[in-house]
Amino acid sequence: MDKPPLTVAYCHCEDCRRWTGAPVAAFAAFDRADVISQLPNAFSGAPGVERWTCPTCHAPLAAAFDYLPDQIYVPIGIVDQADTLLPEMHSHAGSALPWLHIDDDLPRANASARKALNTASK
Repeated sequence: MDKPPLTVAYCHCEDCRRWTGAPVAAFAAFDRADVISQLPNAFSGAPGVERWTCPTCHAPLAAAFDYLPDQIYVPIGIVDQADTLLPEMHSHAGSALPWLHIDDDLPRANASARKALNTASK
């Protein structure tokens, strides 16, 4: 990506865990207009979720959510600069796996954190 992300966040929801295959997902949010032209065709995930996968290996590439209309979330593991993308919050912390313990002082929203995430795009 040529521009820095709007925000970086962990997501503990079941949908993101299943999609990424990880016990917690970590995403960098980018302005939709800066990313959309670089992605293959999307498919509908859960209701209100649009997802993109690699057409060759089907690895997760990006996700967009109706309640965050101007943003696209890219799994940080596929970004070359992943080591510089520090998470700023946890969303859906109420759905975190009980055995997973991430010891940090980041803000934790029990649900979507949509207010904080929408503020990030402003």
